[in-house]
Amino acid sequence: MALRIGVLGYRFMGRAHSNAFARLPMFFPDAPEIERHTLVGRDEDALADAADRLGFANTATDWESAIDDVDVFYNLGPNFVHPEPSIEALEADVPVFCEKPLAPTLDDAERMADAADASDAIAGCAFNYRFVPAIQYAKNLIEAGELGEVRQVRGKYLQDWGVDPEEPWSWRMDGELAGSGALGDLGAHTIDLARFLVGEHAGSIERVSGHLRTFVDERPVEGGEESGESEDAREVTVDDAYSAQAEFANGAMGTFEASRVADGHKNDHTIAVHGTDGSLRFSLERLNELELLRDGDRGYETVLVTDADDPYVEHWWPPGHVLGWEHTFVHEDSEFLSAVDQDGAFQPSFADGLAVQRVLDAIERSDDRGEWTGVGE
Repeated sequence: MALRIGVLGYRFMGRAHSNAFARLPMFFPDAPEIERHTLVGRDEDALADAADRLGFANTATDWESAIDDVDVFYNLGPNFVHPEPSIEALEADVPVFCEKPLAPTLDDAERMADAADASDAIAGCAFNYRFVPAIQYAKNLIEAGELGEVRQVRGKYLQDWGVDPEEPWSWRMDGELAGSGALGDLGAHTIDLARFLVGEHAGSIERVSGHLRTFVDERPVEGGEESGESEDAREVTVDDAYSAQAEFANGAMGTFEASRVADGHKNDHTIAVHGTDGSLRFSLERLNELELLRDGDRGYETVLVTDADDPYVEHWWPPGHVLGWEHTFVHEDSEFLSAVDQDGAFQPSFADGLAVQRVLDAIERSDDRGEWTGVGE
């Protein structure tokens, strides 16, 4: 019997996962059969149009009724909508897949992780960059000890969509709705990749020194009074950029940053790992490649991770036919839905999402205090 999928949210991530759902039976025939059952949103007209485009048979304007009718619940809404629907679904033992960051606040993330622990259903957190073939390849190299002892991890995630001060205000710019800005939206991905790649070798992130900055303090309301808004502009209450130093349990150093106002960078996510026997680095803008340096090499070798025996590649095209950003969601959903179907485990879990949230929270507290701050204090 097909797994009935319910999805809250039909914009950016809703489209990304719906695209993945459509491709699963074509390229991942071992994945469970699914039915795009219910799409959840607030605007009935926009919701009906989205359901038609994304292939959902039913719509709902309240998530409570949707949870009762589906076998799996995807919570792809804004950050402030993550806690309550996810918790209620887990209390009903309905598997949940939730967008990152796990929650707008650490308290909410802890409540969600507790609900996952108490539930018989599995809960996954959406860190799709774990499922890039080159990242999986890098993970295997580190696990095999190819880099030796990890000494440094450097990650950055730069975008430029906020450079223009006339970029309209959105929920992503409100601390109550989003929790944080570039820190949670972009930095969460980098922190998770660092944990995924080197966690077993460098240990957890123990303490951080963080710096957050808002460069544009106010944004115009789209349409202003013409659209019925009572104001023409709203305050921005989250960060536009952050940077952080981090110390891992084994003494390794971490350096992380993200920005929405880095002019000239559209989606520049890079991570590098330096060890005693070599280094590697990855860029999302060249996501089919991994740069690798082994002890004794004079420079980095560029490895094209598109061979048939590379992670996930056998499901797609002949060697050398590159993959793209959208394919990470197909890999992610195949893994998650297979775990649901087989009563298995899935990572990244809510526990992983909570671990990232604790680092994000410590970075914010460090910025407030102006000093190094322990994670989980």
